[in-house]
Amino acid sequence: MLVLSRKRDESICIGDQVLVTVVDVGGDKVRLGVTAPLTISVDRQEVRDAKHARAAAEGGLEEGERA
Repeated sequence: MLVLSRKRDESICIGDQVLVTVVDVGGDKVRLGVTAPLTISVDRQEVRDAKHARAAAEGGLEEGERA
């Protein structure tokens, strides 16, 4: 895992199409803004895990397989 430090309003580029910007830092929360093409799915990890679990339960994916 690459760990980078950024301050509010600073960004990180992922490839040529994704920009992640620190929008706010408060307490134990960091708010991030993500700019990416509509063709790239952006989810919180727990949302993605739930989607995968639902798809696996419906027979769409094997456990651990990525969409």
